Amino acid sequence: MKLLAIETSTMLGGVAIMDGDALIAESRLNVKFTHSERLMTGMDYALEQSGLKIEDIDVFAVAIGPGSFTGLRVGLSTVKGLVYATGKKLVSVPTLEAFAWNVPFSEYDVCPLLDARRKEVYAGIFRWTDDGFVRVMSEQAIKMEALMSLIIEPTIFLGEGALIYKENIKANLGDKAFFANPQHMVPSPANVAYLGMKKAAAGEFEEPIALAPMYLRKSEAEMKTGNGR
Repeated sequence: MKLLAIETSTMLGGVAIMDGDALIAESRLNVKFTHSERLMTGMDYALEQSGLKIEDIDVFAVAIGPGSFTGLRVGLSTVKGLVYATGKKLVSVPTLEAFAWNVPFSEYDVCPLLDARRKEVYAGIFRWTDDGFVRVMSEQAIKMEALMSLIIEPTIFLGEGALIYKENIKANLGDKAFFANPQHMVPSPANVAYLGMKKAAAGEFEEPIALAPMYLRKSEAEMKTGNGR
């Protein structure tokens, strides 16, 4: 089974392709200015490097959020278009769960943090078990002060939010706070592909029409117009 995964939850997006248990291509790109244009270029490059055509893909996977509102919309609409055009299957993967897989087998809890603005982060806490990561705290938009009050175990922090609030985290948690290396501080398209492959193997496919991004809160525009109240 061949699977193509798209990750557009943050400004550093990308595409990954798996064939069975093997990762055969991964392309990362800065999508700060135009998600859609660079995403298609990255997808074409990954397919070319793997010697495949879009028709060869059996399943498409997408990081469903939370994350950048624009990025999630572009990623999901792109994948839906591919599914409709090819008639292939679709799976979705929670962004923060896939992000936690940057540090598998961790003896500490793992807390990916994405900047949600308005002095909030998108956060989840994951713990490694024999069956992979399980949720200690489900994904949510949360103030840093509230998040710090919930963490009592040594924890590894990942993501842009960990960089923005690093001093705050260290001040609150002291030697219980650990920070990933730079290469592990960004979401991985390969992790989305890996978890997507597991869901596909289990038959956990999505209905494209019904699938929506995991936003967790209203957008800035909706809040400004009063719709987020």
